[in-house]
Amino acid sequence: MSRSSLNRIVRAGALLMILSLASGCSAINRLSQIGETPKLSAIENPTSQPGYKPVQMPMPKPEVVSYNANSLWRNGSRAFFKDQRARQIGDLLTVLVKFTDQANIANETQRSRTSSEDANINDFIGAKTLGIQAQKVLPGSLLNTDSSSSYDGKGSVQRQETLQTNVAAVVTQVLPNGNLVVEGKQEIRVNYEIRELIVAGIVRPEDIQSDNTIDSTKIAQARIAYGGRGQISDFQQPRYGQQVTDVLLPF
Repeated sequence: MSRSSLNRIVRAGALLMILSLASGCSAINRLSQIGETPKLSAIENPTSQPGYKPVQMPMPKPEVVSYNANSLWRNGSRAFFKDQRARQIGDLLTVLVKFTDQANIANETQRSRTSSEDANINDFIGAKTLGIQAQKVLPGSLLNTDSSSSYDGKGSVQRQETLQTNVAAVVTQVLPNGNLVVEGKQEIRVNYEIRELIVAGIVRPEDIQSDNTIDSTKIAQARIAYGGRGQISDFQQPRYGQQVTDVLLPF
């Protein structure tokens, strides 16, 4: 056995030993928790966790606070009877996503064509008066073609989709006419799968309900995306090599 083969065997054995130790530690931890309730994680400072980044969102211009003499109120303060619906950059509102789509389409196309072309010369410049040998070199049938084609195509589409959920969105822009540009994103992780919902579009302040909610059907230029990513979604997709061949191969 060569030295390189021996080194590969040693490295493989070391890797198997490390994996066995790791799985053994996990098994020991699981055995130690038999009959006990799962322990909750300790409350920690989120800003001290690895990968923490401060959130930066569009915010309105700060208002200068001014106090008036003999007044209980100041500008920029919240009031009990003030309209609490979203109206400026940075405000939040809840989008009620209600999407129901159903379509049934059936198409059929039939096409048929038959053509025939025949051009003959029976007597070319007195060919009958010539000898048999001369008639052999003279043209008799110039063109004789037959063609036919037929086509029968059928297609059908049956689709039914339903999506109903709620997502909070933030006002990112106020247009000159007063309409609000909103965008919201929601991510939910279950085990090793992440489900994400994205909603974006333009809304009128008049369409926002008194409870600061708006129906997704009243969003102009609506962009609604619902999907997932993770181990299950990755397993359901064809491999990258297969996707490349599907694009490049002409047949």
